[in-house]
Amino acid sequence: MTEEQLQPYRIRNAGPSDLAVVRQISADAYISAYLPVLGYIPKPAEEDYGPRIARKEVWLLERSGRAVGVAVLEEHSHHLLVYSIAVNPTEQRQGYGRALLACAAQRAVAIGVPEIRLYTNTLMTRNIALYQSHGYVAMGTRPHPTRAGEMLIDMARPVASRAL
Repeated sequence: MTEEQLQPYRIRNAGPSDLAVVRQISADAYISAYLPVLGYIPKPAEEDYGPRIARKEVWLLERSGRAVGVAVLEEHSHHLLVYSIAVNPTEQRQGYGRALLACAAQRAVAIGVPEIRLYTNTLMTRNIALYQSHGYVAMGTRPHPTRAGEMLIDMARPVASRAL
């Protein structure tokens, strides 16, 4: 391993000055992975993350002082919703997506909710497999609210008393 590969990462809440990097990582990750699969740009690639940053829903994973991943976590009274996980395409397959899911689990413990939920397009099979490997179970499917003929899959996992 190189020295850079041995350096730890940190995850922190994004601030207003991080807006451009949050947008860039989200756009790069979603467009490269899902434009070919879906035929359109997914919503997280074009979202204005300013309001989410203001609500403290956006978390940045940094390594060597550089942001490489984003998690958007919505806190609800009975669950934590993982709205988005995005990792810069040049940094994927290094465990950062897993680290962001672990961050979600830690956040769920911290806020005292019993469940973590998420949803994704049924065509996003790579996402579904990743989530299943982390204990998420399909709870059902439903029509996509804005894309006729497409389906979303709702997934959930219970929160352990301690985050993994």
